[in-house]
Amino acid sequence: MVSIDRLSPLLDRFRVRTRVFHTGPLCGVTTFAAQPGRGFLHVLRRGEMEVTHRGAGGRLERRAIDRPSLLFYPRPLEHSFHNAPTEDSDFACATLDFDGGATHPLVRTLPAVIVLPVAAVDSLEPSLDLLFAEIDNVRCGRRVLADRLFEVVLVHLFRWLLDHTEELAMPAGLLTGLADERLARTLVAVHETPGGPWTLATMAREAHMSRSAFAARFKSAVGQSPAEYVTGWRLTVAQERLRGGASVARTATELGYANPPAFSRAFARELGQSPRAWLAGTR
Repeated sequence: MVSIDRLSPLLDRFRVRTRVFHTGPLCGVTTFAAQPGRGFLHVLRRGEMEVTHRGAGGRLERRAIDRPSLLFYPRPLEHSFHNAPTEDSDFACATLDFDGGATHPLVRTLPAVIVLPVAAVDSLEPSLDLLFAEIDNVRCGRRVLADRLFEVVLVHLFRWLLDHTEELAMPAGLLTGLADERLARTLVAVHETPGGPWTLATMAREAHMSRSAFAARFKSAVGQSPAEYVTGWRLTVAQERLRGGASVARTATELGYANPPAFSRAFARELGQSPRAWLAGTR
């Protein structure tokens, strides 16, 4: 078990906002449309249903849910519930709005959908007890508390995913890198200090490994070279900073670039346009 906090540096910088939008029964077939930057987290605590969505190549995929389960859609993907939960079911749905949308670091590394039995996550039951207690009782602040409790459920889910990447056969990416105890130390350091003097030597030193062993292990687990990852992370942070109103010059300095032109060149190489042109397009 990795002893450092692998999630907080990510979720502090790139928030996920949860909002409860449905509780209780559904009628017939219910479809949840795909919207940019938005995911869904559904909790079926009692009842059963069938779920459909379009998979690779547009093929319709069906899945029967016959036990208490979490259904997590981290990216926009239209999906439908059939034989939806009835009045005697404990059922709740929340939207997930990810800072940065498709560029959110965790969104990029997750599969399109995760269906997980509630019983698999030992730490979930107390949070679900609180969540459904708020849902069932009409009291002051009910909606705000339910929204926050869905965030708690989501963090528990992220924790479980980090500890079960092999079981889920996760492809190489951020989660598989964070699941590696040695690589996690370097990744967390880079996430916390993106403008640091990150070279292969300094990253390997953080992991207490030789440069060659670290580079090979990093590429295998994360799917990128250490230098590619640092560049990608810096530019992901840069997009978040620019959207928040930071200037190009200040962003360049904070992220360790020698000067604004050097930052702009790196930005254009990766994103195909200058920071100012990119920002104008996002607005």
